[in-house]
Amino acid sequence: MGLFKKLWGRKRGEPEASEERWNEDGGWDDLEYDFGALDLTDDDQRRQYVGDWLDQAAEASRELEELKGEYSLVTAYLTDIEEIEALPKEERDVLNGIATRLLTFTGERERYQQKKDRMKDSDYYRMRQQEADVQEGIDKLKECEGYGTLVRQDMRRLEKERHAYAYRKAELESMLANYRGMAVIFLAALAVCVALLLILQFGFSMDAQIGYVISIGAAAIALTVLYVKHSDAEREKSRVEKATNKLILLQNKVKIRYVNNRNLSEYLHIKYNAKSAESLEKLWDLYQQEKEERKQYAEAEAKLEYYQKQMLERLNNYQLTDPSRWLNRPAALLDPREMVEIRHELILRRQALRRQMEYNREIAQRSRTEILDLAKRYPAYAAEIMAMVDRYE
Repeated sequence: MGLFKKLWGRKRGEPEASEERWNEDGGWDDLEYDFGALDLTDDDQRRQYVGDWLDQAAEASRELEELKGEYSLVTAYLTDIEEIEALPKEERDVLNGIATRLLTFTGERERYQQKKDRMKDSDYYRMRQQEADVQEGIDKLKECEGYGTLVRQDMRRLEKERHAYAYRKAELESMLANYRGMAVIFLAALAVCVALLLILQFGFSMDAQIGYVISIGAAAIALTVLYVKHSDAEREKSRVEKATNKLILLQNKVKIRYVNNRNLSEYLHIKYNAKSAESLEKLWDLYQQEKEERKQYAEAEAKLEYYQKQMLERLNNYQLTDPSRWLNRPAALLDPREMVEIRHELILRRQALRRQMEYNREIAQRSRTEILDLAKRYPAYAAEIMAMVDRYE
């Protein structure tokens, strides 16, 4: 739960909320959950609170299911590398012979195709390998980049609104303190006036009745005005506190989605080896042009395809998840350094997926913990809370 100690910097019921800090890279040093004005005995607020946690748990579960499939695929590719490296020497020699001829005819084709501004082979083969899902990757990257920009703008706007509410709350608290001070002053003044009137009445035998009426009436009017203003300020302060709490709930929802969006964006950058959706789209367009041009060299490719078929038949004899994956990477079968690079790329992808999976597990666990904790602290509502959980499940 280490991540959630960062996301929720303090426990419920603490008097002061910690300050949130926005990082230059688009993250947060602190994610707080302020319940200063949240009344969990209120039906609407309690249901909203439980519903928020259930929504977070459901979203985390959906993300986790999607990530597990990709994680299994990447793990299977790593297993394929181990399977190839564990082949007996005789088998590996045959495979390397085919791979060597593949590289030879690949070189001939490349020399035949030499042309200025031609797409690099590393990019071409990577795009060819990812051809089935590159367009989806471009769309996802565009969506991630656009969503990230909107979220940063929204969070800055929400932060400004929160600071405005905090400033208004401070003003109202100052006003309330002033009203209480003024009430004390008026009462003290009334006491002084009554004392002076008593001295005039009993010490100098003067008629002070009118003075009593004026003093008490003025004090009553002043105190009434102060009471009305004090009540209005209290009501406005309560509204400000409720609005601030709603704003924090909204911020927390958006921040969790932003972190998932940022993690997905980082994974796509690693997977497609692209800095942005624009660069990936340009590479995709260039790949499509290159693919069309290479169709013209069918005769040169015929020999290459023959040995590719031989390699595929050989690879099908082994326990590989996707034998065709290696047709475009014969150099990796001959050069251990190339194989290390492939393994490193897959490990980076799996690490990125693992971080995403762990993050969503922690969200789900935190949601369950918070809901169960609420049920324990408010046993009178435990049945209602668990019924909401059952409906989600």
